[in-house]
Amino acid sequence: MGKPTLEIIVLFQNLGDQEEYFARSPAPPLSGVLLAGLTPPIVDIRLRHEMVRPIDYDTDADFIALSFMDFCAPHAYDVAARFRAKGKKVIAGGKYASTFPEEVAPHFDCVVAGEAERVWPGVVEDLVAGRLKKRYDAPFAPPLDGIPPPRYDLVEHAFDVPVVTEATRGCPYDCSFCQLTIHRAPFRTRPIGDVIRDLTATSKLPFHKRKLAMLYDNNLGGDLAYAKELLREIAKLKLWALGTQFSFDCLHDDEFVDLLAKANCTMAFIGLESLSEPSLASVHKKHNKVAEYKELFEKLKRHGIMTMTGLMLALDEDTPEYYRGLPSHLDEIDPSVILLSISIPIPGTPFHRRALEQGRIIDTDLSHYEGDHLVITPRLVTPEQVFDAFVKVNESFYSWRNIVRRWWGLISSYRRARNPLAWCFHAAVMSYVFLKLSVFQKDHAEQRVYPLRASKALAGESDGRGAGKA
Repeated sequence: MGKPTLEIIVLFQNLGDQEEYFARSPAPPLSGVLLAGLTPPIVDIRLRHEMVRPIDYDTDADFIALSFMDFCAPHAYDVAARFRAKGKKVIAGGKYASTFPEEVAPHFDCVVAGEAERVWPGVVEDLVAGRLKKRYDAPFAPPLDGIPPPRYDLVEHAFDVPVVTEATRGCPYDCSFCQLTIHRAPFRTRPIGDVIRDLTATSKLPFHKRKLAMLYDNNLGGDLAYAKELLREIAKLKLWALGTQFSFDCLHDDEFVDLLAKANCTMAFIGLESLSEPSLASVHKKHNKVAEYKELFEKLKRHGIMTMTGLMLALDEDTPEYYRGLPSHLDEIDPSVILLSISIPIPGTPFHRRALEQGRIIDTDLSHYEGDHLVITPRLVTPEQVFDAFVKVNESFYSWRNIVRRWWGLISSYRRARNPLAWCFHAAVMSYVFLKLSVFQKDHAEQRVYPLRASKALAGESDGRGAGKA
């Protein structure tokens, strides 16, 4: 007899089978490929990302492992029920299962709570031996050494950038909306040699996909000395493009920015969150200074680094006046791409606790906690004003005229290439990433948010029913 098969499924949908929505994201989440890398060879492994293809409920896999975030929890319960009805053993993991294991447990044969590295091999061994326990608790904030490389060979071809890993975990800041504040863990770093090994464990990939990589750190700059040493090593790999994430304050360190450029960093995700100082203060993001935004964006563009920045609406100090000036203010500071969302009171965070205490949570359906729905009563604006601002900002920022203008500004600002050929190559890669992300964000808003505004789905009209904890 052959080995049993374990199918790892990273959930993404939250609308059910009748309203599937597949993203155009260039890279997969880290959880699936990392879990596959941790799995001992006593099982065959399959990996499926619901971000790019639907679940096959008729799979012949013996065991199913589901990884999901909070907004996918109701969907995860339905998926688990369907597989369990077919006699499959189904295991839950991921951030929501780790935060609320007691709530998740009744829907699964097993829950893995916490960071899986130290416990997952034992879970698989127990699963195959028929002695699976109902729950496995990982140690809190263990050292990050000895983690095997992710299984990039299992990533779907639909992803342009299968090489994803992380160098650090945690963040030194305590933004009240962030999931990292639920169970505060110390900022930790991985051995630099392990990170480089991950970035080069690519022999089974096509050549062009070996040269593009993403670091999924919450804040690579949480330890700048470490980040600089890592970037020096990454520069030796001569990647075509690297994406990473860090906080704005890191950009005051010119050496850090120079090393990003030498490592061929093409895209940086930064939490902009708001262009209102009072709104930033309301979520404890005081290290962001609105007056510095324009200068810091320009610094990155001069180094050939485009930015993808998170921007939230419906923060507590947002006002109608702020919304009216937001499109022009964004044009002035000129980020490359914005990830526009409506603020999410993630269960367990200080933001959620405050909204709950104030009686402002008006929708408890977790499938709406994805940044497209309004699930709390805003303090100083109406729900209609939030959705109107979302549409106006998106239509202005992602008009084709403004996309082309920002692209040209990005390309013309880039000055660091050593020769014309190197400039052309880097500019071409940067242009591809810029257009891919811009189209993705434009499409997402039009497909997922605009219908909410056009319908009667404003948050105040929700009946608040739904599975999950909010």
